[in-house]
Amino acid sequence: MYSPDTTKYLIHISLTAEGVVEKPDVVGAIFGQTEGLLGEDLDLRDLQRTGRVGRIDVQITSKKGETKGEILMATSLDRAETAILAASLETIDRVGPCVAHVVVESVEDIRVSKRKKIVDRAKEILIERFDDGTIDSDELLDDVRESLRIEKIGSIGEEKSPAGPNVLDSDAIIIVEGRADVINLLRYGIKNAVAVEGTNIPRTIVELCEKKTVTAFFDGDRGGELILRELMQVADIDFVAFSPRGKSVEDMTRKEVIKTLRNKVPVEYVRDQYFEDAAEMPELRAPRGPLEREEGAGERKARLPPAPRRREPGSPPQNVRDHFEDVKSRSLARFLADDLTIIRELPADEVEKVVETIEPAATGVVLDRPVDQKLLDRMVQRGLSYVAAKEFRGIIKRPLSIRLLKMGP
Repeated sequence: MYSPDTTKYLIHISLTAEGVVEKPDVVGAIFGQTEGLLGEDLDLRDLQRTGRVGRIDVQITSKKGETKGEILMATSLDRAETAILAASLETIDRVGPCVAHVVVESVEDIRVSKRKKIVDRAKEILIERFDDGTIDSDELLDDVRESLRIEKIGSIGEEKSPAGPNVLDSDAIIIVEGRADVINLLRYGIKNAVAVEGTNIPRTIVELCEKKTVTAFFDGDRGGELILRELMQVADIDFVAFSPRGKSVEDMTRKEVIKTLRNKVPVEYVRDQYFEDAAEMPELRAPRGPLEREEGAGERKARLPPAPRRREPGSPPQNVRDHFEDVKSRSLARFLADDLTIIRELPADEVEKVVETIEPAATGVVLDRPVDQKLLDRMVQRGLSYVAAKEFRGIIKRPLSIRLLKMGP
């Protein structure tokens, strides 16, 4: 339409013709009715021949016997010459056989438009393309400390299991899945973690479990559950820390790690309540006294008493099983918070009606009724972490985001 190298101005002209006309008619009217009007210096044909006026672009449409459109004319003339040329175009009163009306709408300074584009693009480059050169002292310190902690990761045993620097010297250890989990715990100052790296539990870790207080801390997915089952069969562990469903230990924040480890539960409680096929697990060992000292190589292992199986009459519920005992045979349901306080208690057959509108603080539900796939799906949509019931019927698709706790008689 025009040469961006030489164009200074772009004239915008509106055209209305009382009849049907075509582009050649409009171009012919422009040259024919302005010829000799402004003298030789501003003759439109000569200006176009010398490149001081660009190609004339005509965009018109005809509808119901009337033609309307726009004419664009690019020039490299100065402001005064461009204004005279634009004004001369308004003298056109006919296009072909039709009466026409021509009006100059605007004269655009192409250089201004270019400058605006340059400024807008410069702003984008300034904001998005420059590397952030600011220095944050806290970030520098964190980077240095993190690299120091990561450098301290080592390995133990013939299997070269990834481990923190304090695993062999500490009275308590944390067993995780892989090297990335050990590194993440080191990042938060936890130096007594060791990785099993698969379901084939290394012999070195099994021996450590006989001498130390052990917490199993695995990912909240099917793989983590399988490794936990294997570990419980071959090693003597004391506590289990459950990651949030679908969450990997290597991706957890410091706050999430500390909260999860703080909420660890005794392994006896896990055997009874968190595995539906608990009968497949080995028999529980006889409870040992607290802080019992084992003989052999002068090594010591602290033991805590097992979780109480019965609560005193009239005492508040201490765990999920206690809540289930309260609702059992009463056709009730309880929505519970993180700390196992009761958010809401209601008839069990009304759970479907309220599960999607229950208070945000509710993280689990205990109910005296069977749970089917439809009800389970609603609980998953609500974001509950677990559901405890006596029976689960027709569960074809078991989501990873919710834990099913099958309560015995």
